[in-house]
Amino acid sequence: MARKINYRFIVSDFDGTLVRKNGEIGERNKKAIAQYVQDGGVFAVSTGRLHYGILPRVRELGLKGAVSCGQGSLIVDIESGEPLLNGTLPCDVTVAICEKMEALGVHFHVYDFFNYYSNKNNQALKNYEDIVRMKAKVVDEEPLSAFVKREKIAAYKVLALVDPAEADTIIRELKKENFVGCEVTKSNDFLVEVINASYSKGTAVEFLTNYFHVPIEKTVAVGDQQNDIPMIEKAGLGIAVKNADETLKKSALVFGFTNEEDAIAEIIEKYGYTEE
Repeated sequence: MARKINYRFIVSDFDGTLVRKNGEIGERNKKAIAQYVQDGGVFAVSTGRLHYGILPRVRELGLKGAVSCGQGSLIVDIESGEPLLNGTLPCDVTVAICEKMEALGVHFHVYDFFNYYSNKNNQALKNYEDIVRMKAKVVDEEPLSAFVKREKIAAYKVLALVDPAEADTIIRELKKENFVGCEVTKSNDFLVEVINASYSKGTAVEFLTNYFHVPIEKTVAVGDQQNDIPMIEKAGLGIAVKNADETLKKSALVFGFTNEEDAIAEIIEKYGYTEE
């Protein structure tokens, strides 16, 4: 019996969803994505990473078109690396967020188009650099907030690396500040992010469906963390992988496979095709 494309567009989170804990993309995922695209489907990645941390990985998959970065605040052309959409935080807001991070005593990063900056140079940073495969610029001779103010940096996001046991407390403290036009979210058990509230993985799905000319009701969105909720709710079908955050699972169809079990390959087989 022949198969045809069912859901024409599948958009996936990267860390914790498509990629394994060891940083590798499973061969079953790679083959399933390649076959789905060859058969006429569209596959895209929407991630909290900035373009310098995700472009090499989506190119590894042979993907073309666009990739959503920074929780939807930056969408870039995969082949050229040129921005298709930009949504930074104003410099004064970026500074205020940094000052609050410093008051909380946390390790944090600031991301602009060319670099990301860290206020600490420690093992946690080295572990993070290994994950994103790009070195940070360390600013530890002065407060990072002062550096951001002097350099007039308008960030895509400010990210705190936290103890998972303290993540919810850090989120509450940041939300109390009511930073103008900002959203506080979690992209991993140990990553808390402040982003422009006008952009999210939900707005990215809208942009990408228009970009790829696919009806949003024929879109599957897959994720594992709270920052994936906007795209899960926006897509025609929202799926949480088995290892997903419990908050996300309340908003999604919970799938029976984890990222370690190549959940994306299983989702492509189950929802990407229909038999005729």
